[in-house]
Amino acid sequence: MLSLVVVGVFLSVGHSDPAVDSSYVAAVYEHRVVLNPEPGVPLSRSEALQHLKRNLDIYEEQAARAAQQGAQILVFPEDGLQGFNFTRSSISSYLETIPDPQQESWNPCTEPGRHSNTEVLQRLSCMARRYSLYLVANMADLQPCPLQSALSSSCPPDGRWQFNTNVAFSSDGLLVARYHKYNLYFEQAFDKPPQAEIITFDTPFAGKFGLIICFDILFRDPTVALVERGVRQLIFPTAWMNQLPLLDAIQFQRAFSLGANVTVLAANIRRDRLIMSGSGIYTPFSATYHHAKKGEPEEGRLLVARVPVLDPLWVGQGIATESTSSSSSSATDSGYCHQDSCTDLPPPSSVPPSYITFTSSMMYDPFKFVLLNKTEDKLQVCDGTFCCRLQYKFLTQGKELYALGAFAGTHIVNGRYALQVCAVVRCADLDTSSCGQEVEEAESKMEFVLEGTFETRYVYPSVLTSSLVLEQPQTLEKTADGRVTMKHWNMTGGLVTACLYGRMYHLDKE
Repeated sequence: MLSLVVVGVFLSVGHSDPAVDSSYVAAVYEHRVVLNPEPGVPLSRSEALQHLKRNLDIYEEQAARAAQQGAQILVFPEDGLQGFNFTRSSISSYLETIPDPQQESWNPCTEPGRHSNTEVLQRLSCMARRYSLYLVANMADLQPCPLQSALSSSCPPDGRWQFNTNVAFSSDGLLVARYHKYNLYFEQAFDKPPQAEIITFDTPFAGKFGLIICFDILFRDPTVALVERGVRQLIFPTAWMNQLPLLDAIQFQRAFSLGANVTVLAANIRRDRLIMSGSGIYTPFSATYHHAKKGEPEEGRLLVARVPVLDPLWVGQGIATESTSSSSSSATDSGYCHQDSCTDLPPPSSVPPSYITFTSSMMYDPFKFVLLNKTEDKLQVCDGTFCCRLQYKFLTQGKELYALGAFAGTHIVNGRYALQVCAVVRCADLDTSSCGQEVEEAESKMEFVLEGTFETRYVYPSVLTSSLVLEQPQTLEKTADGRVTMKHWNMTGGLVTACLYGRMYHLDKE
């Protein structure tokens, strides 16, 4: 059996192998949300409740199914109850004022009369209680001004706060957590909280879970702040619009789990018109996921998996190494990309001058590229002082063009965040101008070592193959000087993208 070496890429951590009996059953539901056909038109409360009930009824069915399969925790997606594209005023009938569980202990199912206009909270609470599972859902919250948690903050012009909100219930229906989304993505109906909230809740079967929502996963606060406080299990409701070749939903969910050395329970919306699909249950050692394929029925999908409880984070000086059996270990070694010679990547001066670099747009960013023109080779491409290195050998090669790309700079389209990225991509056709465009299918397989020296600890690795299938890199390694190396062989599908996605959080505000 081959060993998979997973290195704590952005944290100096240590943890032991999960004990055999130290596990729990998690479930996530990818939901084909029943939408309001006219989200910009205000409804009465009774009309909004009728709409909400249609989605809550589906949640109820899935909670029953999850419980039958032994689930102890169930996660529903962002916007799964009301949908999206509301205005600030048109969403008003969907809002409920959610009490702060840190200030008040309340079980909406057993004490429905304590707070008025909380029908959704009551239904979710009773769902958790009826099926005896922890339940996380996303809904719209209304809070008066000023916020008790931020008395000095200025109020919105209409005098109230509206938040995109996760709620978590214990298996007896107690409201145990409330998290307000901090990093909004074109959400006219909602406010950004005055400060990022670091919200967790404890369970008797797996310890602590942290709450984030969708766009949050790309930013330091609150996501990395949770991890750096020792939270190893993240709950991630999302309404994620896929964007290849670097930010497909399952691609980055997996990348974050590996890069941060955490479990991610990710529940997405299913809406083909909006390119929304991709949910999963990810640990540093495993991935159970679903991504809709073209032509498949547009319907929901429940995923259930037994996963290890991750030990509390131990902050130390060394890099932790995990060895487990690889899911692709049945194939035989070729002896190419994991011999010692594979790590002898060429220094910049040894790259032949005949390798011409070119610039092409990928994810709206100007990447520097160099082509993979040979059956096997060593390449380097630089964007300024940031360089990416690749050693590769094609195992099977279709009539396809591949390129190695590097980008160091600030992404500014549909969000602003600083990056250092190394990526091997299949180009859309045989023209260099197509390198960086969206591709879902590929025939060519290769063994490779992809490496970059990053000015950040926060690097998220991924290997995405044909028909949007994830593969687990055989090894991930990080050195003290910031060099991150990903090695992969025994590839089972044609390569779409291999990526080291570095986030320069400290430069985001510059």
